[in-house]
Amino acid sequence: MLTSIHPKLPMRNIAITKEYYLNRLGFKPLGTKEYDGYLMLTKDHIQIHFFQFTALDPKENYGQVYIRSDDIEQLYQSLLENRTTIHPNGHLQNKPWGQKEFSLLDPDNNLLTFGQDIA
Repeated sequence: MLTSIHPKLPMRNIAITKEYYLNRLGFKPLGTKEYDGYLMLTKDHIQIHFFQFTALDPKENYGQVYIRSDDIEQLYQSLLENRTTIHPNGHLQNKPWGQKEFSLLDPDNNLLTFGQDIA
């Protein structure tokens, strides 16, 4: 009966997180109301929520989310064109587990991995 999942990731600064996801990754605010220390963003059929954690040390952050795509190559190319930094070890490639993937780190070191079946 599960229908969806909305990961909650830590952020140090709501303005920096919002700017990155809106301007680099093409997300939009979810709804019109803003919440103190909490941010909800959406793109296509997904949502990502963020909670304020000002004491977060990005070097110790292990926040991760895996996001499925149905057009991974177009998504990857659009991020490159937008000058979004791709993780040095996460460029687009076929993985042995049957996925084409790439990864990036947001300003708080949350790892975002994007993948598509290569069947």
